[in-house]
Amino acid sequence: MITADDLPIREDLRGVAAYGAPQMDVAVRLNTNENPHPPGPEVIAAIRDAAAEVAGSLQRYPDRDAVALRTDLAEYLTDETGVELSGEQLWAANGSNEVLSQLMQAFAGPGRSVLGFEPTYSMHSIIARGTGSDYIADARGADFSLSADQACRAVASHRPDVVMLCSPNNPTGTALNIDVIQAVYAEMISTERGVLIVDEAYGEFSKRPSAVSLLAGRPRLVVTRTMSKAFAFAGARVGYFAADPAVIDAVLRVRLPYHLSALTQAAARAALANATILQAGVEALKIERDRIVEVCRALGLRVADSDANFVLFGGLGDQQLVWQQLLDRGVLVRDVGLPGWLRVTAGTTEETTAFLEALTGILSTNESHDQESA
Repeated sequence: MITADDLPIREDLRGVAAYGAPQMDVAVRLNTNENPHPPGPEVIAAIRDAAAEVAGSLQRYPDRDAVALRTDLAEYLTDETGVELSGEQLWAANGSNEVLSQLMQAFAGPGRSVLGFEPTYSMHSIIARGTGSDYIADARGADFSLSADQACRAVASHRPDVVMLCSPNNPTGTALNIDVIQAVYAEMISTERGVLIVDEAYGEFSKRPSAVSLLAGRPRLVVTRTMSKAFAFAGARVGYFAADPAVIDAVLRVRLPYHLSALTQAAARAALANATILQAGVEALKIERDRIVEVCRALGLRVADSDANFVLFGGLGDQQLVWQQLLDRGVLVRDVGLPGWLRVTAGTTEETTAFLEALTGILSTNESHDQESA
């Protein structure tokens, strides 16, 4: 048996592990930040009807530029943020990961650099590497915050071609003040290079203003979004970004033709037409998120402030042991590789309760064991 490393792959890919989260059949799955609320009958019927309408013409390629979908996305984002947008300012692809990949193909690549602030979404560095870009990792504060001064110093020092800001940040849940984004953009412009990408995959769960409000007059600002989280649409794989039309023109030069299938476009448009119904669970998930924060802090754990649909909690000592103990109790959370920390997705009320009860029991048992050992 040979491995990929035995093949003539790129040298920078040797020894690299593929991205992935454990996929296990357990009672409570809270490890991938999915929305636990499935589409209701009305939405399912709308998606079915939309798919049936295009099924009769699947021998033809889909709309290469997804014009109707982009128009619908612009209307949705206008309603959500209060910023007037047109379809020419929106672009869509198969999940926000493909959106980010297209952007890095256009603006990063060999001989260029991407700056990120760790810990952050691990796909940022993976996509950068996949496009042949040099990924530069700067650090966040001890509380996972990122100040304007800190971020601007990094931009001035590294002079990157792409700056990645994630707000709310994954895996920490921390959101950026709008002034940080403004300051980073101004610093980037002063270096006379670079594009600023703000990853707002969890934007609908945040109480902070969206960076979409900053687009006017900032042609090198891009705000990426996804329908996976707030729309409970992860299985459909639809991501998008808002930016100056010139950015879309740049992406058109690298995107694969007909990248977004007719079925995907139809399903996404049906979902957008039912956005209010699909997003009814967002407020409920915020309640569960805040309940996790409150209980974990009451248990004496460290908890990062979260504006997303998940919570990063620490002070665990051996986080791998606690992860396994939770799994043994039928609860799957995410070990993101931060010593002493784990991440849990806000689930239904029942799922959240199951997690909190399991965690409380584990901490009590571990504490008793530690006392006996002492």
